[in-house]
Amino acid sequence: MDHRALIASIPAEAKDKLQERSNSAGLRHLALYVLALTATSIGIIAQAPFWPLLILPQGTLLVFLFTLSHECTHKTPFKSPWLNEVMGHLVAIPIALPFVWFRYFHLAHHKWTNHPDNDPELGGKPKPDNWPSLLIYLSGWSYWHGMAQVLVQNARGQIKAPYLPTRQHKAMRLEARVLLGLYAMALVSLFKSPVLWWLWLLPILVGQPFLRLYLLAEHGLCPPVANMLENSRTTFTNRLIRFLAWNMPYHAEHHAFPNVPFHQLPALHRWTRAHLRSTSDGYSDFTSAYIRKVRN
Repeated sequence: MDHRALIASIPAEAKDKLQERSNSAGLRHLALYVLALTATSIGIIAQAPFWPLLILPQGTLLVFLFTLSHECTHKTPFKSPWLNEVMGHLVAIPIALPFVWFRYFHLAHHKWTNHPDNDPELGGKPKPDNWPSLLIYLSGWSYWHGMAQVLVQNARGQIKAPYLPTRQHKAMRLEARVLLGLYAMALVSLFKSPVLWWLWLLPILVGQPFLRLYLLAEHGLCPPVANMLENSRTTFTNRLIRFLAWNMPYHAEHHAFPNVPFHQLPALHRWTRAHLRSTSDGYSDFTSAYIRKVRN
């Protein structure tokens, strides 16, 4: 059974329930996330005992804001549309991911998931298939270099990708210029105080490999087929990682039925589990399998 047949088999009432958005669920999750990030930030600023060890959780929390941005592109984490828009634009700042641009980039990824030529996440290139390419990928260099190019090109109005609608070019140009202006001010501030270095720049560099490994599991080692239950992976993991990633380890479920908000994905999983074709028992299990592939 492919994902279309599976979703069609779910009773209409259950399907409607699965698609219910909730401000309270989204705001509760966000509040806990912000509380954790605030705690690590205060520890770094106050230079609490062993405070350099807080750089890792700080960076992990910052880079995994990507998953909130991702949810906001689908307009699912909150019931209120304006709240999804505001959070998507705010999250863009610490992770250098322009929200309007990313929405259409990500929609194209859903349309062409794991297609070797058309999926913009692949960019016409295979997943890392040797040690040098894997290490470069994990370092985050490809991401930072790629996003710098996107921001500069968008700011200059050089927006050419076919999946980026012309009607949104002006908004993409504006958001890129705003983000570049903010980063210029942040750079100037570093000459006056190292606070941003310790709270933001160093942590996101340290945290990036963990996000890269997580993202690699979403479609890595999955076949380039149309069935979302095969071309996307669900990773069985612990509550902490599901919290960090807004339940996106249920990734095959998300691709099969993108309108389902994060807090309903565990319920959707109960409908899909017997039909999943790409799964891993934890991220260590996936990583071991990927390393074996690279060695061969």
